[in-house]
This record gives sequence, C-alpha cells and structure tokens, in this order.
Amino acid sequence: MFSQVLNTLTPLLAEVQQTAPNPTGEMIKMVGMIALFGVMMYLLMIRPQQKKAKEHNNLLKGLRAGDKVITTSGIVGVVLSIKDKSVSLRSADTKLEVLKSAIAEVTERDTATEPRA
Repeated sequence: MFSQVLNTLTPLLAEVQQTAPNPTGEMIKMVGMIALFGVMMYLLMIRPQQKKAKEHNNLLKGLRAGDKVITTSGIVGVVLSIKDKSVSLRSADTKLEVLKSAIAEVTERDTATEPRA
C-alpha cells in the first residue's frame, strides 16, 4: 500500500519541484510593486500639494497694499500694509492684523500702484 502511494506521489513531487517559484524573481516583483506604488503616491498626492504650496507662496510674495483679499476664515478686506509675517487689513470699519499665511486668495489687484519687479 505504501509503495503504491509513493509511486503515485513521486511524479507529483517531481512536477512540483520543477514548477517551484524562483524566490529571487518573486523578490524582484515585490520590490518593483512597492516602487510602483511609491511613484504613484508621489504623482497623485505629494506633487500636487507641493505645486499648490508654491502657488500660494507666489501669491503672498506678490501681495501689495490696496489688494482685495479673502482670508482662510472668510474675512474679506483690503490690504493696508504688509509686514514680515503679518498683513494689516481693512474690513468694513475695522482694522485687522492677520498672518500672511491666512490669506487664501486675492480677488482684486490694486491697479493704481505699479507692479513689483
């Protein structure tokens, strides 16, 4: 009985040994997949965020007195003066001082003053 089972299993074992996966090839595939996911993560998440941050920095560098702006909290005002890290705004009858980073967008540029070089 045992010899009969052994005779049946021997060709199957030989076939399995011939088709055994190559561990080096599998490792290369795994590293390739991880690299592919890393590239996709960069292209879909990191790069657009860096581009948006660069555009916001350019917006803040081009900011000048007289521009009408909207802050991240929704306050609409006109820029009175600009300091290193803050901006003075006039909103209705109130003068506010907010951080430059709180400026979300410029809705109107002041055309009376010359553009910066």
